[in-house]
Amino acid sequence: MKITAIDLYLLSLPLRTPIRFETVPFSTDPCEWSRLETVLVRLWSGGAYGWGEACPGNGPFWSAEWAGAIFYCLRDWLAPRLIGREYATPEELHERVAVFRGWRAAKAALDIAFWDLKSRLNNRPLYAELGSAPRELPLGKSIDRPGHLTTDEFIKDLANAFESGYSRVTVKVRPGWDLQMLNFVRHEFPTQDIHGDFEGALTLNHMEILYRLDDFNLCMVEQPLPADDLVGHAMVQEALRTPVCLDESITTPAQADMALELHSAKYLNVNPIRVGGLTPAKAIHDAAHQHCVPCYLGLYPGTTISVRAALALASLSNFCYPPDYWDTAEAFVEDVAEPLQTVRGDQNGRLTVSFWSDAGLGVDPAAEVLGKYCLSECHLP
Repeated sequence: MKITAIDLYLLSLPLRTPIRFETVPFSTDPCEWSRLETVLVRLWSGGAYGWGEACPGNGPFWSAEWAGAIFYCLRDWLAPRLIGREYATPEELHERVAVFRGWRAAKAALDIAFWDLKSRLNNRPLYAELGSAPRELPLGKSIDRPGHLTTDEFIKDLANAFESGYSRVTVKVRPGWDLQMLNFVRHEFPTQDIHGDFEGALTLNHMEILYRLDDFNLCMVEQPLPADDLVGHAMVQEALRTPVCLDESITTPAQADMALELHSAKYLNVNPIRVGGLTPAKAIHDAAHQHCVPCYLGLYPGTTISVRAALALASLSNFCYPPDYWDTAEAFVEDVAEPLQTVRGDQNGRLTVSFWSDAGLGVDPAAEVLGKYCLSECHLP
């Protein structure tokens, strides 16, 4: 396929409920986003096109990238390098932009758009193009306890998530909000699937806390140590019965290979935006499968474009744990396109996602919505 043109849109979408970040536990001065900024990309090959999205957030919290910087990186560097050239595979596209270090979220938007374009040309849904088939995907949800919530309100949020049909819930754990909280949560929800995410907040000096995690029958403990400490994670996994899951540590296929060789974890969280798109995410999935290490899907808040791309990836066979789910209909005042539909699945009333049958991602962003929420746009060449 020859890339003949690229459209870029920097959007600011109003949220129904703000996203809050706290630099320290229960900060009285958190960072709060009432709107979510994201970047949509459209790749053209003649009259055909495909959509992608980069959604690392409004600022460098989830990663070193953020939407505003990504827009200009794509406009000035990555997109111009792609136009006018033929690409038979997404790997060739990645080779073309490999000269630019980092910027994995920006590259993810181009990669997702390429897969969407390719699957539309082949008249197949994206999940089929990735080599999968639609299957029942029970969904998971992450819940934190921001400083403005009481413990009772936090427990109520967990109860609401399970009542809504989520198969598992992730609770955010940090020093000062760890063992006592987990003990309370497990007392209130003795049989439900729950795991704890430390987001790299501990070190090997916190082994006393880590040893105690086996008391709570958690599905896993996610990213207990800093992202670069693969050896430390291997030591923690060897000491615990509870499975360790790596999240922020998994940024490239090479990092995943190293973690698998070191036996640093029994699960890998694969986030297609964090690792650079569907192509490297699929490579990580395949490598983990070969090592008999299951994966689970992570995602950043974004529009239905990135959510659909992520869930198409999660339909692959080695994604064996309920994926993270960002309900765009519930989150946004207005999504850019039709949100995915969820249904109550089996007799247990589990919330599952409904896959689409149309080619590619199955939707196109509405021009009027793009115009309403666009901060900046660029059309190349």
